[in-house]
Amino acid sequence: MSFDYLDKNADIVRACIRDACIAAGRDPARVLLTAAIKSAEVEEILHLHREQGISVVGENRVQQLLERYEPLHEAGISFHFIGTLQTNKVKYIIDKVDMIQSLDSEKLAKEIERQAARIDRTVDVLIEINSGHEESKSGIAPEAAADFARLITGGGFPHLRLRGFMTMAPRSTDEEYHCYFGDTRTLCEEIWRTLPMSGEDMILSMGMSESYAVAAAEGATLVRVGRTLFAGK
Repeated sequence: MSFDYLDKNADIVRACIRDACIAAGRDPARVLLTAAIKSAEVEEILHLHREQGISVVGENRVQQLLERYEPLHEAGISFHFIGTLQTNKVKYIIDKVDMIQSLDSEKLAKEIERQAARIDRTVDVLIEINSGHEESKSGIAPEAAADFARLITGGGFPHLRLRGFMTMAPRSTDEEYHCYFGDTRTLCEEIWRTLPMSGEDMILSMGMSESYAVAAAEGATLVRVGRTLFAGK
């Protein structure tokens, strides 16, 4: 089977990220392209890893992660969990993911801490911010994000390492995306400066297939692209 469509798509996505960053005065090298693999086949993911150097994937579903973990892990691919994570599923992925991007409650933080302590592992996490206050989406309300970040870094969760923030903006126009992502970046930078690890680089995961270029322009350090990467097979 030919995977030419994957190479073409990856080239287009990278070019869009590069152009958006240059136009905004940012370094394109500061934006990590992460493949959101919800609808992808294992061989497609392996091809992107081998031929395009995409080494980080974002998984939405625990069962799907478990089913595809071995061949992708053996190839050297790292997993980020980017979907809504139920507390009763944490134990299944705690030793398999390099980052949980969707930390959105104290209850979930406590379970990640409990499971990570059980295997003596520190887990990188991002706080998910519901930048559009959408009832249908998970995430911390922007106005509650600072208090939640201080809770996570206040010493009660020694096996969680906060690395930054993630957001899913409402489906919008490019102009509206600029507002959502720009406001979220400003908020996150303000919060980060108040935290104990403020000397470390903050990860800001923003932007998906319909919005990754705007997110890159507005300060994302990680974009989660799925449909656009895998289209055309």
